[in-house]
Formats: sequence, C-alpha cells, structure tokens
Amino acid sequence: MNKPYSQACENNKQPILDVISQVFAQHNHVLEVGSGTGQHAVFFAERMPHLRWQCADQAEHLPGIRAWIEDANLNNLEAALELEVTNPWPITGVSAVFSANTVHIMHWHQVEAFFAGLKAHLSNAGDFCLYGPFNYQRNYTSDSNERFDQWLKQRDPGMGIRDFDDINTLAESAGLTLINDHAMPANNRLLHYKK
Repeated sequence: MNKPYSQACENNKQPILDVISQVFAQHNHVLEVGSGTGQHAVFFAERMPHLRWQCADQAEHLPGIRAWIEDANLNNLEAALELEVTNPWPITGVSAVFSANTVHIMHWHQVEAFFAGLKAHLSNAGDFCLYGPFNYQRNYTSDSNERFDQWLKQRDPGMGIRDFDDINTLAESAGLTLINDHAMPANNRLLHYKK
C-alpha cells in the first residue's frame, strides 16, 4: 500500500525530537498514543535506539502505521497496537507516553478518558509529553490557530483546540505535574508532565 503521509509530521519531527530525546533519555520503552501515519514513530525510534517505541492508534490507522514500520525495519519499533482511549488499554505499566496532535481531534469525553488511562497505566515517576496547539486563558495564541480551530469545528463540533488550563486540570487529577511547557514552531507547544 502507499504509506500515508503528513507534511506536519515532517515539519515538526526535529523540534519534537530535540525535547523528547532529553525527557526520554532514562527510559527504555515509550507508548505513543495516536501514532497517526507512523512517521513520527519511525523518525524517533531511528534516532533513539535505546528506546522500544510502541505505536498505538484506532483500528483504521493501523494499516498505514504498519506500512511505515515494515519499511523502516527497525529492531526497536514494536508492532502497532489497537488503542481506543475509551476502551481498556492493551498495555499497562508504561514508564513513558508520547502523544502528538491528538487532544484537539478527540471529543472532550475522549480527552478525559485519555488522562484516566494515564492515571491507570503510567508508572510512578513516568514521563508524559503532549504536543499540539493550545489556547491560554481561553485565548488563541495566533490567527492561524484561530482559523485551524474554526476548521476543526466545521469538520466536527466536538473537535477543537483545548485550553491549557483544562488540560492541566485533567493532568493534575491523573497525578501528573507539569515540568515544562515548551514553545514549538508553528504556534504549537510541547507539555512535559511527570507522574
């Protein structure tokens, strides 16, 4: 099959790697929730060979992710798991979780379920990194983010850029503490939490 491709993944993969390579330096296994095309997984696994990178996503995305994994043929890239955040997770006791561009396409009840899953399955002293656009104090950080939010809501009224305070409240309720809020290119952020 033709592998799925995301230009956004190509644009943001190096800035993300620059942060997560530090955060995940002491870990040996990372669960990626919402692997999308699979591009990030291949890029990160190739450049962090000490890590076993575990892709996970909804069933419809798995064939594309598998195509990227098979082409890459990396020893530290695990077979992709089916994961729907509102269902029981197929993996437990993970020490690190990464997710990019997910919470603005999930409905709010799914975002809540995601953080409940982190509370249940992320190990104590585990690290969680969440990449994407966020609003601050209910305000957009750029005109482009406002346009993107409107586009999302036209696609599905349940989607939308989330407010940092709402995400942080969920994180705190899951036992997570904000370590850093990194500014990223294209008006995105990378939130680093520790349990």
